[in-house]
Amino acid sequence: MQAWRVHRNGEPSEVMRLEVIDRPVPGEGQLLLKVLAANINFPDALLCRGQYQVRPPLPFTPGVEICGETEDGRRVIANPALPDGGFAEYVTVDASTVLPAPASLDDAEAAALHIGYQTGWFGLHRRAHIQAGETLLVHAAAGGVGSAAVQLGKAAGATVIGVVGGAEKARAARALGCDLVIDRHTEDIVAAVKDATGGRGADVVYDPVGGDAYAKSVKCIAFEGRVVVVGFASGTIPAPALNHALVKNYSIVGLHWGLYNQKDPASILACHEELTRLAAEGAIKPLISERVPMKDAADAVQRVADGTTTGRLVVIPEGAN
Repeated sequence: MQAWRVHRNGEPSEVMRLEVIDRPVPGEGQLLLKVLAANINFPDALLCRGQYQVRPPLPFTPGVEICGETEDGRRVIANPALPDGGFAEYVTVDASTVLPAPASLDDAEAAALHIGYQTGWFGLHRRAHIQAGETLLVHAAAGGVGSAAVQLGKAAGATVIGVVGGAEKARAARALGCDLVIDRHTEDIVAAVKDATGGRGADVVYDPVGGDAYAKSVKCIAFEGRVVVVGFASGTIPAPALNHALVKNYSIVGLHWGLYNQKDPASILACHEELTRLAAEGAIKPLISERVPMKDAADAVQRVADGTTTGRLVVIPEGAN
């Protein structure tokens, strides 16, 4: 079978190689899945660079989120365990971890539902306890993670302000349902948020960017607001000023979604059931900007790494539906 492999760390376009390897054989408690679609996540780029918190042994296959088909014909979503990731024609996964793919979503959409939307749901509901009528500020609102948070915020009854970089991403954020879109290249984020909220500021900030995005966020956070720290796509990890959090009465909460698999696995299934319901109602739908053929996966991962993409890029193996 074909699979992308990384033999050394570096930029994805330089270190990912498409190879022919043996089809995996499932062990006890595992399932063999035919990969129908594999979603590209920013951590795939970090894995290639050797900068992710998990460093699989070399060589490894990236791809941590797929929609696949079981040998008995069921369509499921799964998170393949590295070093044998989803940018391949077949993967093995633990049978206990697979979830049914929502019937309302196609293969590419289903592949993009799990990590980004679960992260968004846990961030907004479990960590920030967002309420209807509150104002949600989402950074990188047209990206894969941000677009999920925008849709989930709207589904929760929040007013959503999206921050993007550039006119094309602004159009995508508006189409997702943002009540206000701020282009960070041409607008003052702090002033725009304060103006839109009558000076109050944002009740909840969803920040997968870090760096300057975090610094701007705490300048326009509301009384008793909550900043959800999701990631550091900017490459800069901010150092919060706790005296500032004290005098402005806001909370800084972290979200590492993967810990719920260890600490509260039942909550993952409950969240999936909620996401499936929202998808069936049309309240959420992954923004798929490109369905990428297998041969172009390395270039697509590089574009995600460079931050030039909108929505989700999903790899479709040859012969998949």
